[in-house]
Amino acid sequence: MSKGEAGLGQQEINLRYSEALTQADRNVIYKHAAKEIAWAQGRAVTFMAKWDEKHTGSSAHLHVSLWGADGGGNAFPGDRPTGPVEASDTFRWFLGGWLHHARALTACYAPYVASYKRYQARSWAPVAIAWSYDNRTAGFRVVGHGPSLRIECRIPGADANPYIAYAAAIAAGLDGIRNRIEPPEVFQGDLYAARELPRIPGTLREAIDEFERSGLAREAFGEDVTEHYLHFLRTEQRKFDEVVTCWERARYFERA
Repeated sequence: MSKGEAGLGQQEINLRYSEALTQADRNVIYKHAAKEIAWAQGRAVTFMAKWDEKHTGSSAHLHVSLWGADGGGNAFPGDRPTGPVEASDTFRWFLGGWLHHARALTACYAPYVASYKRYQARSWAPVAIAWSYDNRTAGFRVVGHGPSLRIECRIPGADANPYIAYAAAIAAGLDGIRNRIEPPEVFQGDLYAARELPRIPGTLREAIDEFERSGLAREAFGEDVTEHYLHFLRTEQRKFDEVVTCWERARYFERA
């Protein structure tokens, strides 16, 4: 399904849900197909999270629920009141783990310097780490009920590698179940106006520091993959730091 969105030429694409690996495949195939089709028409498509500071950024909202391998259905519904929903311990702990590790794993959802330009208040992108029910200002938006109950994480940008993003989400949630991590109280209201909540890292450099300190990242991905990914992230930051940008030329060429 496709529909126009807030930015110039921006489209919202909704892909039918499936298991995590298949879903990541579908995301990548769609992105490559869109680029090839646009190229054949003499046009270009970008999946940058923020291609222009004057326009709305592009996200990759992850909708996640756990289903039993034996066909037991969605493990999230239950009979315990959790905020405004009836949910299971599995749901609560998965949500708690995902929230608990959100800052540490933001680099898995936002891998480039420009990714962090998207996290601006009043921009449809989250800035705080909290959960709420059907609240689009939240980093974690719980939606649905019964068999459709799921968690939407609004932190990832359209530039995220879906394989890494889904792996990080699953690792955080499963760690929450394993350690019975309780989520904070549900937030109600405008999260953009809330100042007391933990914040999403504001720069790639900050996200790198968080990821490097994460014991979960090394446990979930392994030492070799973690160090390889850190090398990639540091390279992105270093290459940006070496460049004199158009903004710097426009601002300092005459005044310096």
